[in-house]
Amino acid sequence: MCDYSLHAVESRPAEVGETLITTTFRNTSTRGFASEREPDVAVCMLPGTELAFVKNVRYDRRLIWAREINFRVGKFGVTEPHAPDRHHDAIEFPDGSRVLVTQLCKGQRVSVLQLPVVQQVAKRAPSVIGIDAATPVSTP
Repeated sequence: MCDYSLHAVESRPAEVGETLITTTFRNTSTRGFASEREPDVAVCMLPGTELAFVKNVRYDRRLIWAREINFRVGKFGVTEPHAPDRHHDAIEFPDGSRVLVTQLCKGQRVSVLQLPVVQQVAKRAPSVIGIDAATPVSTP
């Protein structure tokens, strides 16, 4: 997912193993993730994507001083998804604390460790003519 405020920014899904950088996107006040090769393309993540930062995570609330969390790993998630016109993308840390992605300080490097498992609906096996696939077949 990418925050609602990035609807006018080109985007693509995250890939396992890639290194991203936190940035502010042109013509927005929203921060997010981008590749250094494509700094104007937002890299979107599904909830549950696991991330590893190169250094302890730094964030601010657009004030003078930045704060630091003593964690380098976190999981991408969404907060208050039904509240309109708010930033929802967040990183959750091992102690349960969360920081909105738009509050992450610019220039931090982060690697995508793992994408979430997405369940796929299993297709029903085709039935043999005249025999339902759910019916056991006896052999002589």
